[in-house]
Order: sequence, then C-alpha cells, then structure tokens
Amino acid sequence: MCRYVTRQMLAGCLIAFILFCPLRSFGAEVAVVVSSASPVQSLTASQVADLFLGRSSTFPGGVAAVPVDQSEGAEIREVFYLKLLRKTPAQVKSYWMRLVFTGKGEPPATLPNIESIKRTLAANPNVVTYVDRSNVDSSLKVLLLLP
Repeated sequence: MCRYVTRQMLAGCLIAFILFCPLRSFGAEVAVVVSSASPVQSLTASQVADLFLGRSSTFPGGVAAVPVDQSEGAEIREVFYLKLLRKTPAQVKSYWMRLVFTGKGEPPATLPNIESIKRTLAANPNVVTYVDRSNVDSSLKVLLLLP
C-alpha cells in the first residue's frame, strides 16, 4: 500500500466531492436567457455549452451570439458550470486561460449583478446569459432551464 498521496489523487478527490456532494446552491434552477426582443426561441444544453466555451459564436440560424458570464465568485456561476459542463468555475477559467494563451479565443465578458444583466440584454438582443430562475421577468426570454 502506498503511503504517499499525489496531487492528482487529491485533485480527483476534490472534484469528486464537488460533483457528487449535495450543494445548497444545486437547488437553484438556472435559466439561460436572452432579451424578450430576441428572435431566438430555444437552445439545447450543447448549444449553450458551445457558446460559453467559444466553440460557436452564432445562434441557430446564423445570428451572432454574445455570451455574457456572471461575475467570478457568483454562486449562480458555479451552479451554471457544474450543471451544464460538469466543471467547476476554476476548471472553466483554466480552459479559457489556455485558449487566451494560445490566441484561440477570449472568454465571455462578465457582468456584476442582475440589474446590469437586464440593462445589457435590453440594449442588445444578441446577448445570451444565465440567471437564477427567480430573476426571470417579462423583459427576459428563457431559452433553456437547467434544473
């Protein structure tokens, strides 16, 4: 039996803990949203993942999409990435750091709060983001729910 614990073993245990232990924030229902003026009607989880990972820059039909992220440390950001990608925000940040370093992409812009998100969505129907479902009102159109 090995007496030493490697960094990889610790990282694996931490990831397993994060993914499989119930989190209080996992109860949040995440709504992927656009402005109510947007022509886009729905997105699949795969399409949303592609937008937020820079693998796609358009909505179905070819309309430009502008993904906008919540601020670092926001609970909803953690829930969004865990539910959608099964990755922590730190893992997603690492992914983007590699793309930026190699010149292959830039991460989505971030907004600090729901008020700035709603203002940005009202100003640009091509913006797509996510919010806690409790923040959805008539100014937002829900494209996907992540229960």
